[in-house]
Amino acid sequence: MKPDRHSLTQYPTTSALIRWLLLLAVVCPAWAQQPLALDEAIAIAHRNSKVLQLSSARVNAASAKAREMSTLLLPSIKVAAGYQRLSDVDPFQVTVPFLPQPIVIAPTVLNNYSTRVSLQQPLFTGFTLESNAAAADHLAQASEFDELNDKADLTLAVTVAYWMLYQTIETKRLIDENVARLEAIERDTRNLLRSDLATRNDLLKVQLQMNTAQLSQIDAANDVQLAMMNLNAIIGQPLETAVQLTSRPLFPADPEAKPFRLEDKERGERALAERALTERPDILAMQSRIEAARASVRAAQGKWWPQLFLTAGYTYARPNLRYQPTRDEFKSTWDIGVQLQFDLWTWGAAGDQTQQAQAALTQTEVLYEQMKDNITLDVKRQWLGVQRAAEKVRVASLAIEQAEENHRTMNDKYTHGLATATDLLDANVALLQARTNYSAALVEHEMAAARLRRAVGSQTAR
Repeated sequence: MKPDRHSLTQYPTTSALIRWLLLLAVVCPAWAQQPLALDEAIAIAHRNSKVLQLSSARVNAASAKAREMSTLLLPSIKVAAGYQRLSDVDPFQVTVPFLPQPIVIAPTVLNNYSTRVSLQQPLFTGFTLESNAAAADHLAQASEFDELNDKADLTLAVTVAYWMLYQTIETKRLIDENVARLEAIERDTRNLLRSDLATRNDLLKVQLQMNTAQLSQIDAANDVQLAMMNLNAIIGQPLETAVQLTSRPLFPADPEAKPFRLEDKERGERALAERALTERPDILAMQSRIEAARASVRAAQGKWWPQLFLTAGYTYARPNLRYQPTRDEFKSTWDIGVQLQFDLWTWGAAGDQTQQAQAALTQTEVLYEQMKDNITLDVKRQWLGVQRAAEKVRVASLAIEQAEENHRTMNDKYTHGLATATDLLDANVALLQARTNYSAALVEHEMAAARLRRAVGSQTAR
């Protein structure tokens, strides 16, 4: 039995109701959405990031270690005090003839009190203390550069997540527009069907494509929710936070959209590579580690030298043994001198420590050379990615003009019965694809520019 012509008008009612309910579920929280620009998202991520908190803690620890090593070059002052109760012994006395009682020269003192303030200043330690302090200082600088590198990585991650969310929102908007166009085509087809200028098969084709578009609409809404949760997770907000993106991708021709304002492509690429080798935080951190390794070699070599210290002290004791004969009373004395220490034989320990330090320095230098090659390659790759993305935007913009003109022409022909539903539906699909490709190309260019800035070492989002 063939379906009645008028019964076809009832088919999309249920699907349309489902679609509007889904749309309401997505749009209803719109009044509670948080306006969020890209720079704001990056700032929130920097405040909430656990990774950056760990990096900051490592910086504080390395700085404290550097300060500790520096204090070893300064004079150290120590205070010691004590009390002793001694066992009773006979006093030191002399018996003199013709005297009935012996003469006590040093009485027995059972309670001993002592206080001493001592000072020690390194005069020469084979440059060991200086080298250890320099190594700790360079490692502290390396930890600061590591923190900047973590910030740059987080900035790139937030930027990519931000534009991915923008792309899903834009895709959903384009799909919504496509559904609205298909609804208009469906209405035109019903009118043409009543005028016998279209067939039931034409209407079914339109409804089939509209149902497919509605399924895509559901998928697009889910993609928006997942992308929003991903952005919230990266910036450290509750996953269910609804955000409204306020930043928009720029056309590559806009000066603000270019990662760097460079006139010549070849010269610009070379300049970016040179800039990366002098400004990237990770390469600067590696340079600091090389200097720390060199200082560690000098510190190990310092074990071959004697060590010379200036010493001084002040003693206040009861009794003070420097006073003879002993008296049970407080006396003060002072002393000053020079102390020399030298390890004559340690079974080659100093040589082994020097060899270990030199091996560590060699490893760090090799890693540094590998890093420079990788950075140059990374800048080249990201530079080409920006050029490719800009060209894709240019091609996609031309495709939109063609698709829009083709769709307009086909729609006019279809409403006058001069084109088939298949022709119009094909033109509609081409228009949706062209607009989607253009939006994706803009987003790809933004992300490519962000990756290039990261490769060069820039800390800004745009």
